[in-house]
Amino acid sequence: MAELGVLQVGKFYPPDEGGMETHLEGLCRHLRGRARVEVLVAGRSRRTIREMADGVPVTRVGTLATIRSAPICPELPGLIRRSPADIVHLHHPNPSAFLSYLVSGHRGRLVVTYHSDVVQQRVLNVVYEPIVRAVLRRADAIIVSSQEYLDTSPMLERYRARCTVIPMAIDPARFAAADPVAVADLHRRFGNRIVLAVGRLVYYKGLEFLVRAMTRVDGHAVIVGQGPMADFIRDEARALGVADRVTLVGHVADTVPYYHAARVFALPSHLRSEAFGIVQLEAMSAGRPVVNARIPSGVPGVSVDGETGLTVPPGDPAALAGALNRLLDDPTLADRLGAAGRRRVAERYTLDGMTERTLALYASILASEPRRAARRIRVGA
Repeated sequence: MAELGVLQVGKFYPPDEGGMETHLEGLCRHLRGRARVEVLVAGRSRRTIREMADGVPVTRVGTLATIRSAPICPELPGLIRRSPADIVHLHHPNPSAFLSYLVSGHRGRLVVTYHSDVVQQRVLNVVYEPIVRAVLRRADAIIVSSQEYLDTSPMLERYRARCTVIPMAIDPARFAAADPVAVADLHRRFGNRIVLAVGRLVYYKGLEFLVRAMTRVDGHAVIVGQGPMADFIRDEARALGVADRVTLVGHVADTVPYYHAARVFALPSHLRSEAFGIVQLEAMSAGRPVVNARIPSGVPGVSVDGETGLTVPPGDPAALAGALNRLLDDPTLADRLGAAGRRRVAERYTLDGMTERTLALYASILASEPRRAARRIRVGA
């Protein structure tokens, strides 16, 4: 029997940063060897580049332009159409990939991982929503990262019968220990009461609320990541007089020492565009308690209030400051919640477990009758 072929179509791929990118890389690395995996993503130049990334063939498709953060890749429909893959696995939101898939006419089975609704970009969504619905109607299966997100997504309501909950995951071992010299250096730079935030500096991350909270917190907020909100966050820190206790370090090659140097991890995201918050798993694997917000998504279900961290109302700097101070001032509580978080990741959120469930979903799709006319395919062992 032929080996199962899977074409993963994402928006970007590491070293580009973001939760979707982290998820896609982890899934592809763990599928490798179990299936014939290829990746198509947008490139950062007009030239299409093919490379091997940790044993995974990745094609970074030439980008002609970018419209409202959506890359336009003219070669993408043809690359999808010519792929011999048995399964095309799309990752949403990704307007260019969804439209390219529809244009391609690919005859294999279709899986969609629905990372999040499109929340803020209403003008784009007027055009994009019909495309999303056209793809979801064709999908053999839709993967959602949490039951909470499935239950609260207006878009997914009519496709619930095709939805399967498979949580995001990481390799816990990667974050379990850090170089003590690197950790000590971070303590020299920022002190021992570090509040860490990691992620792209975009509108829904709520980092302005963290900056405002720091006016009431005896500690140092260290923000890892880059994005369009960087200048706004710096200006907010200066205006509030906390620029000496809020540091944006930009992109770092290795975040593990930062997690281990921190006393507490903050995810102040205030909109449901933050569907899961995979960085919570990274902090929990390092044994750090998490302060997150009670937004209508999967975020509060990853790190649970009173079990692995503290959960506060979204967009509430005073409540955020109170939770941060409680953990900074009570090391025993912080250690207990951090240890529980480490156990929770090991039990529920490993890449091995996620990959097994994804492969089982692929197998069930290929064993069932196709939802639409499709070429006959064979699945290898």
